[in-house]
Amino acid sequence: MPSKTIQQGAEGIITLSNNQVLKNRVKKSYRHPELDEKIRKLRTRSEAKILDKLNNVLPVPKLIETDNKENITMQYIQGQKLSEHLEELDYKTICKQIAQLLTDLHNKDIIHGDLTTSNMIYVKNKNNKTDKTSSSHNNLSINNKNNPKVYLIDFGLSYHSHKLEDKAVDLHLLKQALEAKHFKIAEQTINIILNNYKPHRYKEILEQLKKVESRGRYKERC
Repeated sequence: MPSKTIQQGAEGIITLSNNQVLKNRVKKSYRHPELDEKIRKLRTRSEAKILDKLNNVLPVPKLIETDNKENITMQYIQGQKLSEHLEELDYKTICKQIAQLLTDLHNKDIIHGDLTTSNMIYVKNKNNKTDKTSSSHNNLSINNKNNPKVYLIDFGLSYHSHKLEDKAVDLHLLKQALEAKHFKIAEQTINIILNNYKPHRYKEILEQLKKVESRGRYKERC
């Protein structure tokens, strides 16, 4: 099967071949060559380590190999991007899954760094003929292979941090993404996620989220 470019963004070029995804971090001409090489190496190694760490814990693409310089090969997750399909799916149940994913991610002190529905893939099980049939199952377990899952992808900007501020910013980015892309259901989805988000010190994180948002509103007034 010939390789096919499926995405070309700021982080790099992503190609698909034989059910595997290759992410290549391209050189940035605006950066000094030595600095550029250092940044690409650091981000490639960090992304590979985080994927490897999460592989048996959360639904994420499986790391296949990396050159620890600029290339990562990983499993291709075939499903529906939530950025394009959230409204037509059982989004209430999906948001509970997202909350659980973020709970587990932040309990491991991992910050995603780019939490948008473009980086979430919904994968249905083989027996799930219609999306709305799962609406009665309000407690879907993301560890149950027979249930639909939400996969987190693109950990290119991810990093380790125990800081409440960083976890709050992760949530803030997700709230902004929902408000911008899914404005008709944004209030519902945000409330479901925040009500089911329960990492360690979650009350402090939510208080920090309020501070992050207040700073944003202050900048807008200025």
